[in-house]
Amino acid sequence: MSRPLRVTERRALALLFLLLVTAAGLAAPSVVRAATAPETAPAAPEPEPFGAACRTSVQGSHAIAYCHNPYPDVDRVRLHTDCAMWWDLDADAAPVDVAPGQTVRLTDRCWKGVGAVWVTHQKAR
Repeated sequence: MSRPLRVTERRALALLFLLLVTAAGLAAPSVVRAATAPETAPAAPEPEPFGAACRTSVQGSHAIAYCHNPYPDVDRVRLHTDCAMWWDLDADAAPVDVAPGQTVRLTDRCWKGVGAVWVTHQKAR
C-alpha cells in the first residue's frame, strides 16, 4: 500500500503542476501564432486598364477633343473649357459615352479666346 502524501509533498506537486501549466500557456500562443500567421501579405490585384486616350487642341476660340477608347469598358468623357476672358462663361460639355474601339469628337467654344481645355473620365455604369 501507498502512504498518503505529506503536506510538503502535496505543495511541491501543486507547484510543479502550476509551473507546467504556466509554461504550456506561454508556449501555446506563439505556436498558434506561428501556425496561423501568413508568410507574406497577399498581392493586391492589378487594376484593369481603363480610360480613353484624348487629344485636345485649340483653334482660335474653338476647343476640340478627340477621344479613342481601346479598352473593353465604356468610358464617359466630358470636355471642360476655361475661357480666357473673365466675362466669358466657362463651359462643361455634356458627358459622352465612348464604347470600346470607338472614337468621339467633343467641341466647345468661347467668345474671345480659350484659356484651358481638359477632359475628365468616368466609368459608365
